[in-house]
Amino acid sequence: MAWLQISLISDPDNLERVEEALTEAGALAITLMHPDGKPLFIEGSRLLNPGNDPFPIEESFPFLKGGKGGLFPWVRITGLFDAGLDIEIVRRHLMSALKVDFLPGLEVESLEDRAWALAWMDYFRPMPFGKRLWVCPEGYDFPDPHAVNIVMNPGQAFGTGTHPTTALCLEWIEGADLEGLDVIDYGCGSGILAIAAAKLGARHVWAVDDDPQALVTAQENVRRNDVDATVSILPPESPGGLQADVIVANILARPLIALAPRFAGLLHPGGRVVLSGILQDQADEVAQAYRSWFHMEPPVARDPWVRIEGRLLKLK
Repeated sequence: MAWLQISLISDPDNLERVEEALTEAGALAITLMHPDGKPLFIEGSRLLNPGNDPFPIEESFPFLKGGKGGLFPWVRITGLFDAGLDIEIVRRHLMSALKVDFLPGLEVESLEDRAWALAWMDYFRPMPFGKRLWVCPEGYDFPDPHAVNIVMNPGQAFGTGTHPTTALCLEWIEGADLEGLDVIDYGCGSGILAIAAAKLGARHVWAVDDDPQALVTAQENVRRNDVDATVSILPPESPGGLQADVIVANILARPLIALAPRFAGLLHPGGRVVLSGILQDQADEVAQAYRSWFHMEPPVARDPWVRIEGRLLKLK
């Protein structure tokens, strides 16, 4: 199966606008690239990159900020799309969302599954989350053999821990006491959050996604991590009769808002919901949608994203 990789350039201040536009256009995964072709990662509000020198950018790029002699630090932001998407529709959506007449540095590349996975394997390295959780690509020695280690390769389903929203959720799971609890990972993607919950003591985990490819990939990752006795993979129409203690949902603000009453119905009284995939300026709207059923905690930020936790109220 082939995939399309669509990329354009942005200054760091506008990354969230470009990332949101790519996601709305149908991107299955987003990666930030340094000009020399190496992926970047976000830690807190900082971009981690192999060099910080500014690079020349045409002043005609209308949504890039500047005014310092035409020199700006810049990033290539790349989205992975299903090859069946119409490139022209994606291009028009991006131009409309970013309010530009052309897309700076636009590049489109067709990738086969194997080529895409091998390309990212060159740069994907073991990553720690919290005090005891590591995510490692296959073939690497575990940095800490006594830690809780997840084997996760880059693939077509979103979620290897490199994105801030995934990291926010992994850190919550690592810090929570899930021993003996039932968990739903709603919008599971690669299954990384479900696997983390299972390895950190959850009694049972239901991994739910509406993307058939994500379900296949999640099942492969569950088997690779030897948690198939604990994790069940389900389409979204299946968990109607389930009752869980925790729901973790790393998707997008709009579907999270729509899912608020459903999540309330899937939890035991006092159950917790953990939401991410939310930009900071969307946090109040998402939290408000849940307040009829949940006591919502203040958001935890990793610019420009947030995680919000709520506890189900005992309604009379």
